[in-house]
Amino acid sequence: MSQQSAAAIRIREAKLSDAPKLAALMCELGYKTTRSKMRRRLKSILNDVRYSTFVAEIDNEVCGMIGTLTHMNHEHNDLSGKIIALVVSEKQRRSGVGRALIAAVEKDFAKGHVTRVTLTTRFAREEAHRFYEALGYSRTGYRFAKALRASSESIAHTEEK
Repeated sequence: MSQQSAAAIRIREAKLSDAPKLAALMCELGYKTTRSKMRRRLKSILNDVRYSTFVAEIDNEVCGMIGTLTHMNHEHNDLSGKIIALVVSEKQRRSGVGRALIAAVEKDFAKGHVTRVTLTTRFAREEAHRFYEALGYSRTGYRFAKALRASSESIAHTEEK
């Protein structure tokens, strides 16, 4: 795919009406979801000031998204940022959309006084690893994950908040 001109890629904050397209993008990334589930998640995310979600458009069509979290942590006294999700539609990969999304969130993080950014990616996504390294990101460790079953007590506690 040819490199899109920077002017052709428009980055904007996501809206609830983007949920159907974001659901499709999440499916492309390997996270099966539905429009209604994505709408419910996005509604919560958009109402939480710690999260930001941006979309990329080419010719008024959403072709990519990036989601971030700004947070304090136990290791440092300053704010950290985490790129939680980044996906570009298969049709627009290698066209500058991913770079434009990363640049937009790095600028957003800097405005919010975030001093470090982290992200995780699956071992199998070697192309993504090269992409992040080309943008100055370093491999610093491993991520471990474990699925937990929420108890009815913890669900009730969450609903009380």
